[in-house]
Amino acid sequence: MGKDARARVLADTQAKAVGRMIRVSPRKLNLVAQTIRGKKAEAALNELTFSRKRIAGDVKKVLQSAIANAENNHDLDVDNLVVTEASVGKNMVMKRFHARARGRGAGIEKFFSQITIVVEELKEAAEDKAKGKKKPAAKKAAPKKTKAAEDAAPAEENA
Repeated sequence: MGKDARARVLADTQAKAVGRMIRVSPRKLNLVAQTIRGKKAEAALNELTFSRKRIAGDVKKVLQSAIANAENNHDLDVDNLVVTEASVGKNMVMKRFHARARGRGAGIEKFFSQITIVVEELKEAAEDKAKGKKKPAAKKAAPKKTKAAEDAAPAEENA
């Protein structure tokens, strides 16, 4: 009788969690989100645990929720999870006023924000690690000599 379930937006190897109504401005929250983007879930948790930012505790809760969703709802391996997305957005703004001189008032805006964390299980990295394969190292090009360096080199040899 009800509506059909919505189709899953994320891939089968992904899980997400959303933290809403976080009492900090999006700019400040994005500074914390930047520190965990692209890191393994365990390293990101450590980063947030020892961060000096006040809001890092709330971000850590959201990350733990995303990890729990991956494990319980989608049967993903927790050891292979990587934070693929940590996006920050605006939420409600509380408007207050501050009394000023000569009967005037100044507006104060107290921002709220939200964070969406998506974790993904990377199987390729785990398989390569199990097999003991290493990624091929990129060859470094020899530094090019400048005209001044070439002129100085023969002078040193003659002396």
